[in-house]
This record gives sequence, structure tokens and C-alpha cells, in this order.
Amino acid sequence: MAAGGVLRGFSRAGFRPLQALISPNYQVPVRHLNLLEYQSKVLLDNHGVTVQRFRILDSAKGAVEASKDLNAAEYVVKAQILAGGRGKGHFDNGFKGGVHLTKECEEVASLVEKMVGHRLVTKQTPKEGIVVNKVMVAESVDILRETYFCILMDREHNGPVLIASPDGGMDIEEVAAKTPDRLLTLPIDITEGLTDDKAGKVADFLKFEGALREKCVKEVKNIWGMFLAVDATQIEINPLIETPQGQVVAVDAKIQFDDNAEFRQKDIFGLEDFSESDPREVDAASHNLTYIGMDGNIGCLVNGAGLAMATMDIIKLHGGSPANFLDLGGGVQEHQVEHALRILTSDKSVKAIFINIFGGIVNTATIASGLVNVFKTARIDVPLVVRLQGTNVDEAKRILAESGCPIQTASDLDEGAKKAVAAIS
Repeated sequence: MAAGGVLRGFSRAGFRPLQALISPNYQVPVRHLNLLEYQSKVLLDNHGVTVQRFRILDSAKGAVEASKDLNAAEYVVKAQILAGGRGKGHFDNGFKGGVHLTKECEEVASLVEKMVGHRLVTKQTPKEGIVVNKVMVAESVDILRETYFCILMDREHNGPVLIASPDGGMDIEEVAAKTPDRLLTLPIDITEGLTDDKAGKVADFLKFEGALREKCVKEVKNIWGMFLAVDATQIEINPLIETPQGQVVAVDAKIQFDDNAEFRQKDIFGLEDFSESDPREVDAASHNLTYIGMDGNIGCLVNGAGLAMATMDIIKLHGGSPANFLDLGGGVQEHQVEHALRILTSDKSVKAIFINIFGGIVNTATIASGLVNVFKTARIDVPLVVRLQGTNVDEAKRILAESGCPIQTASDLDEGAKKAVAAIS
């Protein structure tokens, strides 16, 4: 965004994991919780971080009153979905753009009506688009200058690290690569916290002067307070702007949370919107399983991402194609095996199932017992091929052999893949 411009809507697509800027070998953990833009703004506002004033609407009813209540010179009307590129997207009713500017309250209502209940298609959505259930109406913000600010957890520094740059509103990785002197990296002692001195150093580096310096210090410390309070692993503000009216405003934010802190952050994790998720993924997650849908015809039950990739490769090598993957993970129980098979077979494109387990933490006998129990309580109408190796495998093979269930077994991965592909030929 050019200096002196007006906020024309901002995409969340530009945010990427920042750990790579600090530790190139850092492996970014999977974070499952994603918040809609307005939800992030509510959290920021609740922790004293300055954001645009806004309202959330789920229909055109009340849009005019909400706009008048904001009393803004100009309004940004934004569809709320978990995808970037909204401004350049289009709706299934032919309406163009998920982000619009208007100065008229009546037009806000018209724009909301054209968005809510319709599917928005962008470069980051499925081809059929995503249904828009909520629209954010916010005051448009004049931008005099954009900066960048982030706090994140980093293993290289054994704790939180602050990153700042006076070059906001752009790809921060590009800034780091081309002009590293424009990037401040400041580790924070978790016991000492973010001191006034360090917050002041950030404000100076971001070139906030006079009264704006103290405002920036306050914003930085409030973001730090929020980082601790919500068990965040990353809060990225891009851009953190200076307005002609002498304000420091967090325009957009990407927030990631520690999944292990869900028991402490039930209210935040309760915000998660599953309307855009594959119902099978949600079903699997409720049983501590991980589901990934694909477009083939062989359902795959595995334990571990590496084994999943190997399974996919070997199936394709023999002319097959996976329909889905369901990862049992470690510490699996028999009932999870039952749920896993139910979810896999709910996909009508599945014509055979290949179960490929290498037991380390996982007890393969538990897998075998779970499979046998499934056949006692449910009907499996597709061929089932099982390859088990690792912990307690002899007992697992005995359970399968004596079960009388129609299960094909394989001694190794290659044989299992061949049998699974042959079963659908």
C-alpha cells in the first residue's frame, strides 16, 4: 500500500510462517485453529490493541443502522471466509469482489445482501467456492505509513522472538532477503518479559517519533500481553500503520495458538468455524485422528505422515490412486480404529482399503483387535488389505489369522500395495 493511500481491504493470504526468517532449519508445527479476520480483531481489541472500528453482519437487516453507528467517512465491506484473494474473487450469483468500499450506508446493506449466503470463489478456495455467512463492515483507514511487527515462539532462541521492520504491507521474507538491515530480530527473556526499553527500541526502529513513539510502545506491550494471555505461538501484524490523524493501528493480524493450551483457552478454541471444513476432517479430529481427502479409489489407513507419503507413492507405482488418508498417530486405541474405518468407508469413491501400519509407539495387536471388532459390528463391503510391522506384530498376525474375517494380509509394503490395486481391477 502506497504511503498516503486508503485501506482498500487486506488479504490474509500474504502471511507465511516467520520462523524461517530466524531459524532456516526450523520445522513449523501444524496449527489447526484458524480464526476469521473479525475474530482476530475482537481478540486484539479485547487486549487493548488499537484496531479499526467494525461491525459484523449475517444479513442485510440492520446494515444501515450498523453503518450509521460507525459514523465513518468511508466503509470497507468484507466477506469473512478463511481464504485470501477475496477482493479479486467472485460470487456464484455473478457479483464481483468480496471486498468493497463505499461512503453510503444504504449501499452497505446492498453489498451485504449480495455476499451473505452466496459462495465466494477465490484463488485459494475450492472451485465451487465457500459460502459467506458473515460480513465485516469496518471504517476505512487513511494510511500515512506502514510498518511490520511480529512476536513468535522460536526454538533456535528457546523462547519468544520479536521481529519488526519499517517496511510493512509487503512480503516480509523478501525484505529479509534483500534488505536484512531493515529487519530487527529481538529475543525476549520469558522471565523478564518485554521491557519498556525493548519496546522503545522497537518504536525507534519502526521510526515512530514524538507522541507516536509512546503510542507504538503501548501497542507493542499490549500485543505482548495478549501473546502471553492467549497462549499464542505467533501474532503477526502486517501492517501496523501510522495514520495522518496521529494514531498507531493494527490493520491486519495472523494469530497462531498452541494446540496444547486448548484446555486453558476453551473460549478461543470454541470460536473455530467448521463450516468451511470437510465434515470427515471434523469427524476424524473429534476422535484425535487426521483425515485427508484425495480423488482416487483406495482408502488408506496409516500411522505417520512419512508412511502416508510412502504409501501413496507405492500405490501410484502399481497403477492405483489413493481416495483418502486417515492417520491414526501414536497411542491409538481400538475404538479409534473402528471410527477410522467408518470414516474411510463413508467415501463412496473408496473401492478398496489398504491398512499400512508400522508399529513403534503403536501396538499392532491393538490395530488387529480393532479391525476384528469392526467386522463383528459393521459390514465392510470393500476389499481390505492389511500390512502390519513392528511392535507385537506376531500377536497381531495371530489375531487376524484366527478371526475368520475377510482380510487379505501382506508381508511387506510392496505386496500390500499390489494387492490393494488388484482388488479394484
